[in-house]
Order: sequence, then structure tokens, then C-alpha cells
Amino acid sequence: MTQKFHGGERITFLVLILFAALIIAITLGVSLGSASLKFSHVWGIILTQDSSIYPQNEISIVWRIRLPRVLLGAITGAGLAISGAVIQTLVNNSLADPYLLGISSGACTGAVFGILTGYINVFVMAFFGALAAFAGVFVIAGYKTGRLTPIRMILAGLAVSCIFNALTNFMIYMTKHNGAENAMFWLMGSLGGARFGRIELPFMIVLASLIVFVIYARSLDSMLLGEEHATALGVDVKNFRRLMFVMTSILTAAITSVSGSIGFVGLIVPHAVRMITGSNHRIVLPVSALAGAVFLILTDLFARTVLAPRELPLGIITGFTGAPFFVWLLCRRSQK
Repeated sequence: MTQKFHGGERITFLVLILFAALIIAITLGVSLGSASLKFSHVWGIILTQDSSIYPQNEISIVWRIRLPRVLLGAITGAGLAISGAVIQTLVNNSLADPYLLGISSGACTGAVFGILTGYINVFVMAFFGALAAFAGVFVIAGYKTGRLTPIRMILAGLAVSCIFNALTNFMIYMTKHNGAENAMFWLMGSLGGARFGRIELPFMIVLASLIVFVIYARSLDSMLLGEEHATALGVDVKNFRRLMFVMTSILTAAITSVSGSIGFVGLIVPHAVRMITGSNHRIVLPVSALAGAVFLILTDLFARTVLAPRELPLGIITGFTGAPFFVWLLCRRSQK
């Protein structure tokens, strides 16, 4: 009983720390930039929007530019983290990532098509591109056998990813449109397109996905023990895995359609959380969501201030941090 009590205290303390870190990250993200704002002004503007107290230009900076961007960063980080946690469980591999299934490649292809043609909504095209990629993975992985085993999903994801990456590169190579530069920046991940009106749908999808995953937390826990144990515990492994893959695909598609391709967040965050909290998904999932939100807000802040006024794509920053972490994980697994 004492161990459980102390364990519960530790998790509660961790959640409180992450909530505090999230508030601090939001404050820093909205305050700092090419025109820095006072911390006290940030929350005053967010809570009151009183133009008689705060300058109109500061209100515009907060509400039209920085607050939507920071909120999108939190949504994207949380979504990638919980998606990564679930996918790592489904394939029983801590090296797995939400982009393992080629979904981001499909989203990028759709978005680039929308950018280069200039006639179609980029975010709509990205979402449908992601869904098309998942449909391709679903068909290839289930061809003949109809079984969506982890190894077949991974191999199908790699194949679909290669196809969509080739299509994307071909479109960029062939076009003479000025949108090619914008397309390349989008492919490397950015929160620059954040606007109120574009973040509501991803937020709803992330929230709904988190709720569903927490409801199925016990089944996810049983999957860590292997298919036979999960079946013995009453889990319909085939249908459950299919449902979870569909949910994570829709979640990743929604995120990628507004933020572009941002790798390694779904690898780093859930793995780090598991090292602290253990494998209970009722704890791992919400804690990963909080940690992912904080991580991506701060990463985006660094990306847009380190070389100001130029802005680095998020994928570059996460690549520099994620690749060494991936190598460390690989070496650690090889020693076991």
C-alpha cells in the first residue's frame, strides 16, 4: 500500500510540474519573438483584450499571430506524443513513431499538390493525402492474409512512404511555380500557418483520440504482454489493432495537415515518459500529451528565435534532437 501511495504521489507531482511547465511555455511562446511583450501583458491581453489598457498592436500580435501558433504547437505535440505511445504498443517496439506508417508522407504529398496548384485548400488536400496513404498501407498490409500484423504494417508503411515521397519530390522538381519554396518549408514542419479557425478541428480530434485511448488503456496494457496473453485476457487482438491503427492514422493525418511533417516527437516523448511513469497507459497517455505539448511549444520558440528574423523549420530541430536519442535507444536495445 505504501509503494502505491508513493507512486501515486510521484505521478501527481509530475502532472503538476508539467501543468506548470505548460503555462510557462505558453507564456514564453506568446511573449518572445521579433517584438517581445511583457509577461504580465500576455495574460492580461489573453484574459481581457482591453484596448484601453494594452496597446492595439500588442493585442493583434497575441491574438492573430502568437497565441494560435502556441496553441497549435501544444495540440500538435500532444497528438504526436499520444499517437507515438499507442503505435509503440501496437507494434511492441519502443523505436516506433507515428510517421512509421507513411501517413505523413501522404499528407505532405497532398499539401504540396495544393500549394503548387494554388487552387485547392492545402489543409484539406493534406488530410485526404494522409487518409489515402493509410488506405494504401491498410490494403497492402492486409493483402491475401487480411491480418494486420505489426511487421506487415511497418513494411507496408515504408513502401507507401517511398511512393508518396517520390511523388512529392517529382512535383517539386517539375514545377516552375514559386510555391516550391513554400512546399519545401512545409515538408520540414512549421506552425507558421496557425490561425483560429484551423486549430479547432485538430484539437477536437486530439482530445477525442486521447479519451478513446484512455478508455482502451487496459487493452493496450495487455498488448504489451503479447498477442497470446492479450487474447487470454479477452482482447480481440485483430479487431482491436485495426481500430487503434485507424484512430492513430486519423489523428496523425489531422496533425500533419496543419503542421507539416515533424518527426521524432512521437518517439522521444512517450519513451521518456515510460521511463519515469512505467507502462500503465492510463498514466502514460495523458502525461505524454502534456509533455509533448510543452516540448513542441519550446522547440518552436527556439526555431523562430535562434536565427531571428529567419525561422528554422521544426523538422530540423526535432531531427537534431531526435536522431541522437534514436541512436541511443538502438544501442541500449542491442546491449540487452
